[in-house]
Amino acid sequence: MAIEVFISYSHQDQALRQKLDNHLANLKRQNIITSWYDGDIKPGEELLPQIIEHLNKAQIILLLVSADFMTSKFCYSIELQEAIARHDAKQARVLPIILRPTDWEGAAFEKLLMLPSDARPISAWSSRDAAFKDVVAGIRRAIQDLNASKGAPPSP
Repeated sequence: MAIEVFISYSHQDQALRQKLDNHLANLKRQNIITSWYDGDIKPGEELLPQIIEHLNKAQIILLLVSADFMTSKFCYSIELQEAIARHDAKQARVLPIILRPTDWEGAAFEKLLMLPSDARPISAWSSRDAAFKDVVAGIRRAIQDLNASKGAPPSP
């Protein structure tokens, strides 16, 4: 059964969210994950209930961190707080992904290992594709760890 991944991001980072989603395509095609973000909400549906429902169902929550994410009251006060609460209760794995340089010292996710490697912002890599590949490798490791803890066979 595919692991549901929730993507929390600022709309200012829409282009980088889309690039990440493109890099997740192989995991989706292998039915290892499904991903969800607020752009999947259909016209006429209420925003907050949809977001909370998917946030509460997700086994992996990706926080796409930038100054705009840190500024967003919705991302920081609602999605981040719920994500960390679910992480602390061992109900979900939260993976902060540093998109662009920003001050995250003291943030609720500071205690977590961040992606890409060494918490080097994606925008600082000479190749963004290499940065996203590194992020996907980290997501694969998290999936393998989740599957191992459930006794499921490792994903390819």
